[in-house]
Amino acid sequence: MPMGHTAAAEAGSGGLTATEHRLANGLRVVLSEDHLTPVAAVCLWYDVGSRHEVKGRTGLAHLFEHLMFQGSAQVKGNGHFELVQGAGGSLNGTTSFERTNYFETMPAHQLELALWLEADRMGSLLAALDDESMENQRDVVKNERRQRYDNVPYGTAFERLTALAYPEGHPYHHTPIGSMADLDAATLEDARRFFRTYYAPNNAVLSVVGDIDPEQTLAWVERYFGSIPSHDGKPEPRDGSLPEVIGRELREVVQEEVPARALMASYRLPHDGTRACDAADLALTVLGGGESSRLYNRLVRRDRTAVAAGFGLLRLAGAPSLGWLDVKTSGDVEVPVIETAIDEELARFAEEGPTPGEMERAQAQLEREWLDRLGTVAGRADELCRYAVLFGDPQLALTAVQRVLEVTPEEVRAVAAARLRPDNRAVLVYEPLAPEHAEDVEGTEDPESAATVEATDDNEEAAK
Repeated sequence: MPMGHTAAAEAGSGGLTATEHRLANGLRVVLSEDHLTPVAAVCLWYDVGSRHEVKGRTGLAHLFEHLMFQGSAQVKGNGHFELVQGAGGSLNGTTSFERTNYFETMPAHQLELALWLEADRMGSLLAALDDESMENQRDVVKNERRQRYDNVPYGTAFERLTALAYPEGHPYHHTPIGSMADLDAATLEDARRFFRTYYAPNNAVLSVVGDIDPEQTLAWVERYFGSIPSHDGKPEPRDGSLPEVIGRELREVVQEEVPARALMASYRLPHDGTRACDAADLALTVLGGGESSRLYNRLVRRDRTAVAAGFGLLRLAGAPSLGWLDVKTSGDVEVPVIETAIDEELARFAEEGPTPGEMERAQAQLEREWLDRLGTVAGRADELCRYAVLFGDPQLALTAVQRVLEVTPEEVRAVAAARLRPDNRAVLVYEPLAPEHAEDVEGTEDPESAATVEATDDNEEAAK
């Protein structure tokens, strides 16, 4: 039976509890009972993302996420989707810099099916992985890149800014979508080696949340996952540490067929899991989190120089987080006008910090977002996995709200003064092509000529 058992209902958890268990093969299991509705969420995080990839094989983690839905020893072809949806459930998978996850939300009486399906592909995917499924999903991922990144306005922004913010050779320099050349170069043996290295029970966390019987759930987990062998060949991820401040502004101007000029920037911010990161999140919420924020009020409402202005945080645990600034200009307004106003607002905030009203609104906004996540079985399952994989303790998910509420206005001001500076940002300026040039590039596509672009199924959510 499973080894290790810890229960918790810590202060600030809102009464939510979670129990932790570990199978003999190393699989960590986190359970959280919630009998409010007759549903159960299963979430499985593997500790592998694009930061584990090597040069020449970018995009392999994301490609493999797709391959995991192509069948296993007992489930043929598209059977995983068919069985879950036929039972009234929903499912998906996503890839990020730091992990790959798979999840189902099921009627409670169908929980065993979801556990069996996840165990079958963890233990036996190689039995079904062949050249046909590899080629099929390679084409799917390449088409996803075309549709979501290469052929949409501003679609290159995330990849370009990531490449600017993290230097060449850094594990976060490339984004999870990968390049077309690397996707073409990936072989079936690459995929098989990837699975053997990373898709092992001792490199995963399984959470089950909802209307469950913990004893019965653990028995099912032991029955279906317990015989899957562990694997100790996983290499350590490359070091993602960097100086706190870039030291100079990095800038790139992109001329593309876009509807309006745009100014985007990424600021190097504290690592996720730290109090300073929570303070940075509050600072960005005051400055650019919605229509009551300082930048929206200044640029859109008062100056009318922009039609949209936002500032959000991409939390990262293995490298500095990124503060993502995104402003679309109004009419023929030039980017330097926007940039001057932004720098004035950031300097004023660094000097004065948030007002009591701004601090209260920002904390309430982040608290609501956190409670929205923890209030659903799927969201809570995902957060329990996240804190277990990235920080070693799933219980931290239940007290995250309290930690945000404990941050002081001075801490918010201080992190803004230290990090939201012109010498600590990568800047991307989009300039629309003149009409005569726009006609020349219509229908063309050369992803390798671009610096690099946004990548995963969940980057948009992470960056808020």
